[in-house]
Amino acid sequence: MSSLSAMIWDPATAAPVSFERPVVVVGGGPVGMTAAAALAVEGLPVVLVELSPEPRPDWRASTFHAATLELLQTIDITDRMHAEGLVVPKYQFRDRQDGLVAEFDFRLLADETPFPYRLQLNQQHLVRMLAERLRGDERVRLRFGTRLTGLDITADGARLHLFGPEGETELLASYVIGADGPRSAVRGAMGVDFEGFTYPERFAITSTSVDLQELLPDLGHVNYVADPQEWLFILRTPESWRVVWPVPERLSTEEASDPARLESQLQRVAPYDAGYPVIDHQLYNVHQRVASAFRIGPVLLAGDAAHINSPLGGVGLNSGIHDAMDAARRLGRIGRAGSGGSVDIDAELSAYDHVRRTVAVEYVQADTQRNTDRLRETDDTVRRQNQDDMRAIAADPQRARAYIRRVSLLESVQRFGIGTPPAELELEEAR
Repeated sequence: MSSLSAMIWDPATAAPVSFERPVVVVGGGPVGMTAAAALAVEGLPVVLVELSPEPRPDWRASTFHAATLELLQTIDITDRMHAEGLVVPKYQFRDRQDGLVAEFDFRLLADETPFPYRLQLNQQHLVRMLAERLRGDERVRLRFGTRLTGLDITADGARLHLFGPEGETELLASYVIGADGPRSAVRGAMGVDFEGFTYPERFAITSTSVDLQELLPDLGHVNYVADPQEWLFILRTPESWRVVWPVPERLSTEEASDPARLESQLQRVAPYDAGYPVIDHQLYNVHQRVASAFRIGPVLLAGDAAHINSPLGGVGLNSGIHDAMDAARRLGRIGRAGSGGSVDIDAELSAYDHVRRTVAVEYVQADTQRNTDRLRETDDTVRRQNQDDMRAIAADPQRARAYIRRVSLLESVQRFGIGTPPAELELEEAR
């Protein structure tokens, strides 16, 4: 990868967005696809570069919160998502020994959002829907099976070095959005540090067709289950029930994925004499990391390329989609103004860096770390205090409302907006 240490890009001489100099999105997961779709809605030409030969079939993330659904509604995709997804208005905080501790009802926010619930839909379905949409858009070119091998910032934009079905090629860009995941080639080319840590334990996701609610009638569709030995995250998706649990460091991948062990783990969740069919099983490392910068010159980072976190809270994918929409709105204003326009390009891109990194640190990282610590707490006194705190919040409509507003990301959007012009953002922060 080439280094971007020599910064020669100048906003005053930046190339206008055009079919010769499109916005290039690197990464075709849900964040990259959303960015490409939002840029097209803004009227900008886009090239999406994705290493996989076809849209990714990843099952990992599956929750869409109210604030995210409001944003996705602006690119006209939420009707399709609802046709295939599962609406979940409540979620539970439970203890593995004591059962139900507290239940939170998103319908408390019915006067604030048209989507007072979580929508459960595996992320690959959003990717598929958007890929189908973009294939028919004359402003968008999809380049699947293509690897980014180098990226240079130039005086007027960026030059991407690619290798794919067309062999080695170069692609000139006015701006670049790196949405290429935690091992981001774009972030590596930018020379940006990925600060934070990796959890010692790995997380396992196991999906089964058995209806856990029939076995545990008081179980919700989304459940966070605290336990000092083995916490659980149990949720329903349209295809299956999914159970997430920690895997001790001492276990190898083969041991952690052994069918007999998976069966034993699921039997401990709820006894089932017929045995559990496993639809899907994934084992992965979990991190709490944030890029030291979300922007260098005309290059922006979004989603897992910019921040990765514990999945306990279902906000990683959502905040990544917020990154994509924020970037698209800013680049839309820049693109429509053209060269010599009234938009302050550097201020727009700096606002993206400031806002999205602040949200990642103060909301996404803070909340997911708190959620993870709460579930795996080993001190019995602290664990009981956590239970009392959650019961007290759920029992008070005002506190419950504030809590749900935050976990659904409505609070961060209300605070910063999405793509808020820099001058307006300054006014809001001054209040």
